[in-house]
Amino acid sequence: MKSFWPEAKGKIHIDAWREVTTVDGFSITIEPKNASTTKDQLFFINLGGYKENEFEEYHYKTLAVAGSLGLASKVAKTTTFYKHYSFEGATSHIDDKYGIDVDDIYNVADILAPIFKDHYSLKITLSEVPLPEDVQHIGYLKIDKIV
Repeated sequence: MKSFWPEAKGKIHIDAWREVTTVDGFSITIEPKNASTTKDQLFFINLGGYKENEFEEYHYKTLAVAGSLGLASKVAKTTTFYKHYSFEGATSHIDDKYGIDVDDIYNVADILAPIFKDHYSLKITLSEVPLPEDVQHIGYLKIDKIV
């Protein structure tokens, strides 16, 4: 992160984080890389949207399990955020850009560092039983405190 954002001069923080173990009834685990593949993929989605008469673009980050980028986009468009942060002339949106800090959608496996992609894969399994939601850690956390 420090090399991606040299302008921050090493003073970088995280506003929220979570260990991803479950998404929409799917169990997410990391497994040693093997030949088996699954049609389901994990997508990170950053939606942008607007409220009338407010000089601000709001964002909502979410994860989705889908078989393709197109299907993940359809899932994103069903979210409450997508429906409520939009009005004529300023619709909610997903842009396919090149940095994580913009409105975007990514297949998580595609943005992992090569060292991880070479040795591990994500295993996505539909659960037969309800899964507990992941704990979300929200608040200002300096990177230097955890690195």
